[in-house]
Amino acid sequence: MIGDYTIGEFTSILAMQGFAGLSLFSVFVLMALGLAIIFGQMGVINMAHGEFMILGAYMTYLCSHIVTEYVPFLFPIYFFIAMAIAFVTAFGLGVLVEWGMIRFLYRRPLDTLLATWGLSLILQQLYRSVFGAREVGVTLPDWMMGSIALTDMIEIPINGLFVMALTLLVSFAVYFILFRSAWGKQVRAVLQNRVMAGAVGINTKRVDRLTFGLGCGIAGIAGSAFTMIGSTGPTAGQLYIVDTFLVVVFGGAGSLIGTIASAFTISQAQSTMEFFMSGSMAKVLTLLTVVGILMLRPQGLFTLNIRR
Repeated sequence: MIGDYTIGEFTSILAMQGFAGLSLFSVFVLMALGLAIIFGQMGVINMAHGEFMILGAYMTYLCSHIVTEYVPFLFPIYFFIAMAIAFVTAFGLGVLVEWGMIRFLYRRPLDTLLATWGLSLILQQLYRSVFGAREVGVTLPDWMMGSIALTDMIEIPINGLFVMALTLLVSFAVYFILFRSAWGKQVRAVLQNRVMAGAVGINTKRVDRLTFGLGCGIAGIAGSAFTMIGSTGPTAGQLYIVDTFLVVVFGGAGSLIGTIASAFTISQAQSTMEFFMSGSMAKVLTLLTVVGILMLRPQGLFTLNIRR
């Protein structure tokens, strides 16, 4: 016996909470990947990152209603269309924001924090005016509903498996883009030495714009995934922005492996503790633990060696 539970019941609880934590882990990873690109690669503190996620969620919501109303035969595959639209919309808005605001604020982190915080308030009000203040949800295709029973007490939701598969696909795509493509070499060259990168012919302004847009586009995909585990509202993005920054800093800014490892650690700890105590207390203990570790290792779990 462990407390009021038998060994079997306790093991099942840990397994179920572990699978629930994997869904949260998937959203954390997708959000943190975009933020790691923007914050880790560019040094921009984007407080509006959660609103880019909610933009993707609203695009998924709109796509769900449009497909249901006008082209119902596409409903079984509409979610893939919605994710593509969410990425393109968030990417486009990110490029526009970089061109209109962020490019004037590089190497001024406090100014980027204040400017993007103001942008987040503007976007929240815009969502409230367009979509209303009430939270909305999407209707998932039948093949994404239900669960797979592993045992009599352990079931895995199918949409959770889909989100995890999506997270793996996006993570591999980001890795390939940043570390195996010609454009990724340009991004890393600008990160290491902007002046020298410009001297050899790299258009650093274009690299900055596309990098910021890519980070925002990934947040849009995270918004599509978010619709499976929560309702979409104008301020829903603010619930995840602190946790996302925590994931990025704890894993090591700019480290892809560190971001994934940090997201897994925090999501699993938070999900497991929430079963045995209140959600707020679970967040407090998780935050205190992460802060304690960062006091001993302020550079995060993983770091990139960059010549300055």
